[in-house]
Amino acid sequence: MTEIKIIGGGLAGCEAAYQLLKRGHAVKLYEMRPTVKTDIHKTADLAELVCSNSLKSLDENTSQGLLKSELAMLDSLILKAANKHAVPAGGALAVEREAFSREIEKTLSDFDNFTLVRQECAEIADNTIVASGPLTSGKLAESIDKLLGGSRLFFFDAVAPIVTFDSVDMTKAYFQGRYGKGGDDYLNCPLDKDEYYRFVEELAGAERVILRDFEKGDVFNACMPLEVMAERGAESLRFGPFRPVGLTNPDGKRPYAVLQLRKEDNYNRLYNLV
Repeated sequence: MTEIKIIGGGLAGCEAAYQLLKRGHAVKLYEMRPTVKTDIHKTADLAELVCSNSLKSLDENTSQGLLKSELAMLDSLILKAANKHAVPAGGALAVEREAFSREIEKTLSDFDNFTLVRQECAEIADNTIVASGPLTSGKLAESIDKLLGGSRLFFFDAVAPIVTFDSVDMTKAYFQGRYGKGGDDYLNCPLDKDEYYRFVEELAGAERVILRDFEKGDVFNACMPLEVMAERGAESLRFGPFRPVGLTNPDGKRPYAVLQLRKEDNYNRLYNLV
């Protein structure tokens, strides 16, 4: 039996471990949390989702949906856990993140040939899979840099705030899915023209979170903070995450812009910003 070492207990590390375990290999998975903490993670759970709880589209006509179909054919642990602990999200696959993580950790722990080591690992030896993700420890980052021949590691993050349902004014907000797809799974907060531009103005001038030592202020275009997007033009949000297409207000009118909220749990208590 070949023993494989995996560094990192995120989505990639857990999926690699599962695929190896069911093929008879011994796996030693190194996860540094909680011995060594990060600035982003909140728990020591394997496969913790630290930003959005959405795993994107289920539509096979999209790259994300096609990838899920292929993962299903390969008996993906991540996909099985996500489907088991899914929350309503229209045409997307979103999960109740804590239950999702517990399911993955339990499945791996049930294998006799699985060992979970809660300590930092920076040694990249033979038979090692490096799956440490964007929150790589300093020591491991140095080891990777030596292999790559220079500093090539970057971390990008955008916080997704959690909103309580009882804080939403339901005399103005409403449940609906875009183009009626997947049911009325999204909570929509519509804005008229005046409200939208006032919001953009307030957002652009709002107090900012103080950047931590590892954050340099760079942004990743595919996951850009709202305030940065708003700075790039007043229409940026309306043609981005606030786009009103496919939605109709209860009065029959199309909103000028709309903030959508997605369920964070199955109890209709917590929502996150789409």
